[in-house]
Amino acid sequence: MSIPHAEPFELQGGEIAILMIHGFTGSPASIRPWAEGLHAKGFTVKVPRLPGHGTTWDEMNTTSWQDWYLEVEGAFLELKKRHRRVFVAGFSMGGALSIRLTNKYSREIEGLILLNPSIGDRRLFMNFVPILKYLIPSIKGRGTDVAAPNPPRHSYGRTPLKALHSLQKLWRLTQIDLPQISSPLMIGYSVNDHVVDPKNSEFVIENVASVDIREVVFERSFHNVALDHDLELLVAESHSFITDVLSGELSRGDERELIDQEFESIVEGLSLDESAPTSYIDELENVEAAEKYEGDNRSLPTLTSIQRGALLGVTLGPAYIAITKITAFDLFGLGIWPGMIALLAGVFTFFWQMKPDANDGDGVAL
Repeated sequence: MSIPHAEPFELQGGEIAILMIHGFTGSPASIRPWAEGLHAKGFTVKVPRLPGHGTTWDEMNTTSWQDWYLEVEGAFLELKKRHRRVFVAGFSMGGALSIRLTNKYSREIEGLILLNPSIGDRRLFMNFVPILKYLIPSIKGRGTDVAAPNPPRHSYGRTPLKALHSLQKLWRLTQIDLPQISSPLMIGYSVNDHVVDPKNSEFVIENVASVDIREVVFERSFHNVALDHDLELLVAESHSFITDVLSGELSRGDERELIDQEFESIVEGLSLDESAPTSYIDELENVEAAEKYEGDNRSLPTLTSIQRGALLGVTLGPAYIAITKITAFDLFGLGIWPGMIALLAGVFTFFWQMKPDANDGDGVAL
């Protein structure tokens, strides 16, 4: 392996188990101090290595989010066979995978811990990833985002673009999953994170159905808190959260909602008026009729002359690149670069010209 100490590991402890998931281009080494800290509290901790991670970025480019998720799911099911109560903790992209897992196994996961979760990235560059992945295999990565001196190497120095495009697909699914998450939640984020915008954590908090959410802010650490100044705080808050869930102090959102619904039904049943003009079935039919979708008959947007020119660049750019690659044709003597410039300029101009429809809801502000 190209990353030292990148092997998956399991630390045997008590009957309570924690599945911990590392981030994009990272490895188990990136969260090992966090895992060891929780193991010291008496928990069993399992940290799988996601496919394509901890080896080389070339290998990672041959994997997808489905491969990473299957590894996580397999590790969870294996833990569940041996432990009655299992928690899930995810760092960065591991947070997105944790949310996906919790949506599927909600009743079997005691609680969810997210550390600087990555569920989106609205930087302009990200719009070009689906195209750039066919032209270049990788780009230079950000490196280690740790405030503490001399952090251990735990991730790649480059970002594989095919894998990054797959991560973008995972982000979209994760955002859809959020309203289904009702488990007790601890979410920790760094105010000076240079890799994942803290707005990711804000969006999670605002969109999950969890009633009990514990928010922890790290002020002395950058993205990778497990290798940074706030490690002890991270371990202490994680241990406190798990203990409170086990004691019943923190509970599931759907359980609270069920209790509220039962209470409301009892109160409604106390009405002295027994001659209701409509039955429950009548009211249900009225609600269904009111909420019936009438369709969206808005006309398609009209493209401006600038947008039409941009689409021409998007169309002709790849054609010029293909012709230059296949034949000896080189109109400007610059290889594929004229086609690349036309393509990128066309994509940028087209989306820059786009105006959001006043009737559309806001997207994820990340």
